[in-house]
Amino acid sequence: MTDEQTLVAGRKPVRELLEREPGRVDALYFRKGRDQALQPLIDECKRLNLRHRFVDAAELDRIFPGNHQGVAARVAGLTFTDLPDLMALAREAPLPLIVVLDQVQDPGNVGVLARTLYALGAAGLVVAKHEGAYLGAAAVRASSGALLKLPVAKVTNVSQALGRLAEEGFALYCAKRSEGARDAFLPGLRLPAVLVLGNEDKGVRPGVAGRCDEDIFIPFAREFDSLNVAQAGAVLAGLWARDAAERRMGR
Repeated sequence: MTDEQTLVAGRKPVRELLEREPGRVDALYFRKGRDQALQPLIDECKRLNLRHRFVDAAELDRIFPGNHQGVAARVAGLTFTDLPDLMALAREAPLPLIVVLDQVQDPGNVGVLARTLYALGAAGLVVAKHEGAYLGAAAVRASSGALLKLPVAKVTNVSQALGRLAEEGFALYCAKRSEGARDAFLPGLRLPAVLVLGNEDKGVRPGVAGRCDEDIFIPFAREFDSLNVAQAGAVLAGLWARDAAERRMGR
């Protein structure tokens, strides 16, 4: 166990983990070689579509310097919610807004954003099963514990998840400066809504952005490069929270 990772090792502990809480598994590591005792775990890992790697014995010893019996699992510090359940929860949330993170890498960014979303009453987060930040101890700490309360769904395909959200009547917005993008400060943001935030360097991938109904951007009053993911997400979520409050008061 380290500050960034929680590891579960050994055939029986990993088997129990896969049976009871597969949603908490971020990745599994199997020792290379023919080991029939590991095959049921490998088969279950594939059935559950969990990320896994086959590594040399020396590398597995570095990952878990103990009696690992040829297998170790990296476990996230929270339990994930199924996407359909998150969509249902969104209807009853104080702020029916779901934020989708497209390959955001920094656990600190995710944690800080989760803290803001939870405080504003947002429905929750959607993160990618692969190529996303590891939501372990660092992310939970950055969120001040909000990640343990805010519903988080982990999906295999972000683009397909957006399609399902659109089918359920969510308006899809992409945080992106583009020709024809909407000034986020203008009134008229719809609810229930989905806000897509992209990778720290590359932004939202074209295939994901193409699923959205509208691009929105934060206008800067001074010349400046950009805000990070957590800052931009907080500003935009605050605009939806303001609009939602005004609607509740009948304005």
